[in-house]
Amino acid sequence: MFKGVLFDLDGVLTDTAEYHYLAWKELANHLGIHIDRDFNEQLKGVSREDSLTLILKHGNQLDQFSKEEFAQLAKQKNDLYVEMIQKVSPKDVYPGILALLSDLKAQNIAISLASASKNGPVLLKKLGLLPYFDAIANPAEIKNGKPAPDIFLLAAEKIKVPIDQCIGIEDAKAGIQGIKASGAYPIGVGTPEELGKDLSLVPNTTQLTFNFLVNSWETSHGNKN
Repeated sequence: MFKGVLFDLDGVLTDTAEYHYLAWKELANHLGIHIDRDFNEQLKGVSREDSLTLILKHGNQLDQFSKEEFAQLAKQKNDLYVEMIQKVSPKDVYPGILALLSDLKAQNIAISLASASKNGPVLLKKLGLLPYFDAIANPAEIKNGKPAPDIFLLAAEKIKVPIDQCIGIEDAKAGIQGIKASGAYPIGVGTPEELGKDLSLVPNTTQLTFNFLVNSWETSHGNKN
Protein backbone atom coordinates (compact mmCIF):
# COMPACT_ATOMS: atom_id res chain seq x y z
CA MET A 1 0.00 0.00 0.00
CA PHE A 2 1.27 3.47 -0.81
CA LYS A 3 2.18 5.75 2.10
CA GLY A 4 2.26 9.18 0.44
CA VAL A 5 0.62 11.16 -2.38
CA LEU A 6 2.45 13.95 -4.20
CA PHE A 7 0.07 16.43 -5.83
CA ASP A 8 0.67 18.85 -8.63
CA LEU A 9 -1.43 22.00 -8.23
CA ASP A 10 -2.45 23.60 -11.52
CA GLY A 11 -4.77 21.27 -13.41
CA VAL A 12 -5.09 18.80 -10.52
CA LEU A 13 -6.34 20.72 -7.49
CA THR A 14 -7.69 23.72 -9.40
CA ASP A 15 -7.23 25.54 -12.68
CA THR A 16 -5.06 28.62 -12.55
CA ALA A 17 -3.57 27.81 -15.96
CA GLU A 18 -5.67 30.55 -17.56
CA TYR A 19 -4.16 33.13 -15.20
CA HIS A 20 -0.66 31.90 -16.06
CA TYR A 21 -1.45 32.17 -19.76
CA LEU A 22 -2.88 35.68 -19.47
CA ALA A 23 0.09 36.87 -17.41
CA TRP A 24 2.63 35.38 -19.82
CA LYS A 25 0.74 36.79 -22.81
CA GLU A 26 0.71 40.29 -21.30
CA LEU A 27 4.46 40.10 -20.63
CA ALA A 28 5.15 38.69 -24.11
CA ASN A 29 3.09 41.45 -25.73
CA HIS A 30 5.13 44.00 -23.79
CA LEU A 31 8.28 42.46 -25.30
CA GLY A 32 6.80 42.35 -28.79
CA ILE A 33 6.58 38.54 -28.77
CA HIS A 34 3.42 36.79 -29.93
CA ILE A 35 2.31 33.70 -28.05
CA ASP A 36 -0.99 31.87 -28.37
CA ARG A 37 -2.75 29.01 -26.59
CA ASP A 38 -0.98 26.40 -28.72
CA PHE A 39 2.42 27.77 -27.66
CA ASN A 40 1.19 27.91 -24.07
CA GLU A 41 0.89 24.10 -24.02
CA GLN A 42 4.71 24.02 -23.83
CA LEU A 43 4.61 26.01 -20.58
CA LYS A 44 2.28 23.71 -18.62
CA GLY A 45 4.00 22.21 -15.60
CA VAL A 46 7.19 24.13 -16.38
CA SER A 47 8.89 26.50 -13.92
CA ARG A 48 8.65 30.28 -14.24
CA GLU A 49 12.27 30.67 -15.28
CA ASP A 50 12.11 27.84 -17.83
CA SER A 51 8.84 29.23 -19.22
CA LEU A 52 10.41 32.66 -19.66
CA THR A 53 13.38 31.06 -21.40
CA LEU A 54 11.02 29.32 -23.86
CA ILE A 55 9.18 32.57 -24.58
CA LEU A 56 12.38 34.55 -25.14
CA LYS A 57 13.72 31.80 -27.41
CA HIS A 58 10.44 31.90 -29.32
CA GLY A 59 10.88 35.63 -29.86
CA ASN A 60 14.63 35.36 -30.62
CA GLN A 61 15.36 37.58 -27.61
CA LEU A 62 17.11 35.16 -25.25
CA ASP A 63 20.50 36.90 -25.58
CA GLN A 64 19.11 40.39 -25.12
CA PHE A 65 18.74 40.35 -21.34
CA SER A 66 21.22 40.21 -18.47
CA LYS A 67 20.64 37.88 -15.52
CA GLU A 68 19.26 40.83 -13.56
CA GLU A 69 16.91 41.84 -16.37
CA PHE A 70 15.79 38.22 -16.81
CA ALA A 71 14.99 38.02 -13.09
CA GLN A 72 13.05 41.28 -13.33
CA LEU A 73 10.98 39.94 -16.23
CA ALA A 74 10.18 36.79 -14.24
CA LYS A 75 9.13 38.95 -11.29
CA GLN A 76 7.00 41.12 -13.55
CA LYS A 77 5.12 38.06 -14.79
CA ASN A 78 4.66 36.77 -11.25
CA ASP A 79 3.33 40.14 -10.06
CA LEU A 80 0.73 40.04 -12.84
CA TYR A 81 -0.20 36.45 -11.93
CA VAL A 82 -0.43 37.12 -8.18
CA GLU A 83 -2.73 40.06 -8.86
CA MET A 84 -4.98 37.82 -10.98
CA ILE A 85 -5.22 34.95 -8.47
CA GLN A 86 -6.52 37.16 -5.67
CA LYS A 87 -10.01 36.14 -6.79
CA VAL A 88 -9.32 32.40 -6.24
CA SER A 89 -11.49 30.85 -3.48
CA PRO A 90 -12.60 27.42 -2.19
CA LYS A 91 -15.28 27.29 -4.90
CA ASP A 92 -12.45 26.91 -7.43
CA VAL A 93 -11.32 23.53 -6.04
CA TYR A 94 -11.84 20.85 -8.68
CA PRO A 95 -14.72 18.37 -8.15
CA GLY A 96 -13.74 15.31 -6.14
CA ILE A 97 -10.54 16.76 -4.69
CA LEU A 98 -11.91 17.53 -1.22
CA ALA A 99 -13.29 14.00 -0.89
CA LEU A 100 -9.98 12.51 -2.01
CA LEU A 101 -7.93 14.61 0.42
CA SER A 102 -10.34 13.76 3.26
CA ASP A 103 -10.12 10.05 2.51
CA LEU A 104 -6.32 10.17 2.36
CA LYS A 105 -6.20 11.92 5.74
CA ALA A 106 -8.61 9.35 7.22
CA GLN A 107 -6.26 6.57 6.05
CA ASN A 108 -3.18 8.36 7.46
CA ILE A 109 -1.66 8.76 4.00
CA ALA A 110 0.84 11.63 3.93
CA ILE A 111 0.07 14.45 1.48
CA SER A 112 2.69 16.69 -0.12
CA LEU A 113 2.58 19.41 -2.78
CA ALA A 114 4.94 18.98 -5.74
CA SER A 115 4.21 22.06 -7.80
CA ALA A 116 6.53 24.18 -9.93
CA SER A 117 4.63 27.22 -8.69
CA LYS A 118 6.31 29.29 -6.01
CA ASN A 119 2.81 30.54 -5.18
CA GLY A 120 1.71 27.09 -3.99
CA PRO A 121 1.26 28.02 -0.31
CA VAL A 122 -0.76 31.14 -1.20
CA LEU A 123 -3.03 29.19 -3.56
CA LEU A 124 -3.57 26.32 -1.10
CA LYS A 125 -4.61 28.87 1.53
CA LYS A 126 -7.00 30.65 -0.84
CA LEU A 127 -8.49 27.30 -1.88
CA GLY A 128 -8.95 26.28 1.77
CA LEU A 129 -6.77 23.19 1.23
CA LEU A 130 -3.73 24.07 3.34
CA PRO A 131 -4.82 22.02 6.41
CA TYR A 132 -4.83 18.82 4.33
CA PHE A 133 -1.18 19.11 3.30
CA ASP A 134 1.56 17.71 5.50
CA ALA A 135 4.30 19.38 3.44
CA ILE A 136 4.96 21.69 0.49
CA ALA A 137 8.05 21.21 -1.65
CA ASN A 138 9.58 24.62 -2.31
CA PRO A 139 10.66 24.81 -5.98
CA ALA A 140 13.31 27.36 -4.97
CA GLU A 141 15.15 24.50 -3.20
CA ILE A 142 15.62 22.33 -6.28
CA LYS A 143 18.17 22.51 -9.06
CA ASN A 144 16.06 21.30 -11.98
CA GLY A 145 12.38 21.80 -12.74
CA LYS A 146 10.01 19.32 -14.37
CA PRO A 147 10.48 17.06 -16.34
CA ALA A 148 13.40 16.40 -13.95
CA PRO A 149 12.36 14.41 -10.84
CA ASP A 150 13.72 16.91 -8.31
CA ILE A 151 10.43 18.42 -7.05
CA PHE A 152 8.87 14.98 -6.51
CA LEU A 153 11.92 13.67 -4.68
CA LEU A 154 11.84 16.75 -2.43
CA ALA A 155 8.08 16.42 -1.86
CA ALA A 156 8.55 12.80 -0.72
CA GLU A 157 11.52 13.75 1.44
CA LYS A 158 9.43 16.44 3.18
CA ILE A 159 6.89 13.83 4.32
CA LYS A 160 9.60 11.27 5.12
CA VAL A 161 8.12 8.63 2.80
CA PRO A 162 10.35 6.60 0.43
CA ILE A 163 9.68 7.74 -3.13
CA ASP A 164 8.76 4.21 -4.26
CA GLN A 165 5.93 4.23 -1.71
CA CYS A 166 4.43 7.40 -3.18
CA ILE A 167 1.85 8.14 -5.86
CA GLY A 168 2.39 11.26 -7.94
CA ILE A 169 -0.61 12.96 -9.57
CA GLU A 170 -0.13 15.23 -12.58
CA ASP A 171 -1.98 16.70 -15.57
CA ALA A 172 1.05 17.76 -17.64
CA LYS A 173 3.41 15.62 -19.70
CA ALA A 174 6.47 17.22 -18.11
CA GLY A 175 5.09 16.34 -14.68
CA ILE A 176 4.37 12.72 -15.61
CA GLN A 177 7.94 12.39 -16.92
CA GLY A 178 9.20 13.79 -13.62
CA ILE A 179 7.14 11.33 -11.57
CA LYS A 180 8.39 8.39 -13.61
CA ALA A 181 11.99 9.56 -13.30
CA SER A 182 11.64 9.94 -9.53
CA GLY A 183 10.48 6.36 -8.96
CA ALA A 184 7.01 7.30 -7.69
CA TYR A 185 3.91 5.71 -9.21
CA PRO A 186 2.29 8.08 -11.74
CA ILE A 187 -1.41 8.81 -12.10
CA GLY A 188 -2.48 11.28 -14.77
CA VAL A 189 -5.48 13.57 -15.15
CA GLY A 190 -6.04 13.87 -18.88
CA THR A 191 -6.03 11.83 -22.07
CA PRO A 192 -3.65 9.13 -23.40
CA GLU A 193 -2.85 11.48 -26.30
CA GLU A 194 -1.67 14.14 -23.86
CA LEU A 195 0.00 12.02 -21.19
CA GLY A 196 0.73 8.60 -22.70
CA LYS A 197 -0.84 5.17 -22.64
CA ASP A 198 1.52 3.54 -20.15
CA LEU A 199 0.01 4.85 -16.92
CA SER A 200 -3.24 5.02 -14.96
CA LEU A 201 -5.43 7.87 -16.19
CA VAL A 202 -8.65 9.62 -15.25
CA PRO A 203 -10.29 12.06 -17.69
CA ASN A 204 -11.13 14.46 -14.85
CA THR A 205 -10.88 14.76 -11.08
CA THR A 206 -14.39 13.49 -10.39
CA GLN A 207 -12.96 10.00 -11.02
CA LEU A 208 -9.83 10.65 -8.98
CA THR A 209 -11.03 8.79 -5.89
CA PHE A 210 -9.23 7.02 -3.07
CA ASN A 211 -10.52 3.69 -4.37
CA PHE A 212 -9.12 4.48 -7.83
CA LEU A 213 -5.70 5.18 -6.31
CA VAL A 214 -5.80 1.94 -4.31
CA ASN A 215 -6.96 -0.16 -7.27
CA SER A 216 -4.37 1.38 -9.60
CA TRP A 217 -1.59 0.80 -7.07
CA GLU A 218 -2.61 -2.81 -6.35
CA THR A 219 -2.95 -3.62 -10.05
CA SER A 220 0.52 -2.23 -10.72
CA HIS A 221 2.16 -3.75 -7.65
CA GLY A 222 0.50 -7.15 -7.75
CA ASN A 223 -1.69 -6.55 -4.66
CA LYS A 224 1.41 -6.35 -2.49
CA ASN A 225 1.11 -4.28 0.68
